Amino acid sequence: MLDRRFVADNVDLVATNCRNRGSIADVSRFAELDRLRRQMQTDVDRLNHEAGQVSKSIATAADAAQREVRKADGRRLREEVATLDSRLAEIVKESDDILRTIPNLTHPSAPIGGEAAAVEVRQGQTPLPWFDWKPLDHVELGKQLKLFDFDAGARVAGHGFYFLTNDAVLLELALQKYAVDLLMRERFTVMTTPDVARDTILEGTGFMPRGPETQIYSLTGTDLSLVATAEITLGGAMAERIFEPDELPLKICGISHCFRTEAGAHGRATRGLYRVHQFTKVEMFAFTLPEQSEAMHSYLLDLECELFDGLGIPYRVVDTASGDLGGPAYRKFDLEAWMPGRGEAGEWGEVTSTSNCTDYQARRLAIRSRKGSEKGTSFVHTLNGTAIAISRAIIAILENNQCADGSVTVPPALVPWVGKKKIAYS
Repeated sequence: MLDRRFVADNVDLVATNCRNRGSIADVSRFAELDRLRRQMQTDVDRLNHEAGQVSKSIATAADAAQREVRKADGRRLREEVATLDSRLAEIVKESDDILRTIPNLTHPSAPIGGEAAAVEVRQGQTPLPWFDWKPLDHVELGKQLKLFDFDAGARVAGHGFYFLTNDAVLLELALQKYAVDLLMRERFTVMTTPDVARDTILEGTGFMPRGPETQIYSLTGTDLSLVATAEITLGGAMAERIFEPDELPLKICGISHCFRTEAGAHGRATRGLYRVHQFTKVEMFAFTLPEQSEAMHSYLLDLECELFDGLGIPYRVVDTASGDLGGPAYRKFDLEAWMPGRGEAGEWGEVTSTSNCTDYQARRLAIRSRKGSEKGTSFVHTLNGTAIAISRAIIAILENNQCADGSVTVPPALVPWVGKKKIAYS
């Protein structure tokens, strides 16, 4: 979340940022409540001081009657404090509820507007493929090559679930190993993470675990939810940690299953593997000093590009517009891979994203660093980036590498783990 005093002192700036990001947070109401909070806290402190003075004076009272008067004064003051404390708690809760809905600030270079306002920054090394036949989408390719079983997934768990079968399983494992090997060379600490997290951790990383707008599966009767991304567990792993300056930046990658309700999803983007309720992902996460985060953001983006250039997948890098940013993100870049089977003539589809969340998550999770020789601590910055989201990477591989005979060429980088150069009819 943003700093409480910063919001109260910069109402117009924060309100404008909320409008640019499509947030309905009531910043004016927060400022009013925060003013009341400070005023009431001053009153509580004053009354507590007076009550303390009265308590001390009881022993020096001239007689029993005066002692009783002073005791009565003490009781009155304590009752006034209790009344104010109760009201103060209500004000703090209401203002905190609003504060948690206020999104992060937005990088001054990020485009302003909705999804359509996103700006293409550059394209990858691989040119768009050319076909002298109408390319199939991954669903048709998968059916012919026996790579998926959507019917079985629906019988077992419902629409949006699936089984990977045969060579698709090898592709999944190969993609994980491919990404992890590169990240280990870059000195990331590799982890597998829990598939569940406490709701407080989800809230800390900016995800809404409960309520009508949530995209999260919650476990009834518990304070646990299934994670939508390892960003949640990797960030939560360091909750309440205080880093020494020389421990940062810290780079972690996590392999996890990801679960998303995809409430409200519709249209062609729901076909096949593109928008599903469960998938595997290799996620990058970094904790940095504030002055390190912008360079780290560029670094994570470069790693994403390196991974997809290495797979020979055409993609473009998009600077995400303000209205399409998640609440914690200060700035976000997406990689959109070319998917020849989508639409009438192919379409771009998001395969990775990387976000600089500045201190927005760290403030909620109480993650700090010491200031070297200076006294005190400051909040770290957190960043996240998709290395490989397996289901969407498989889409891009199948559709871009399909051959006229219906087979699919395996990217050379994955051949050592897949064990073959082509996926063909068996």
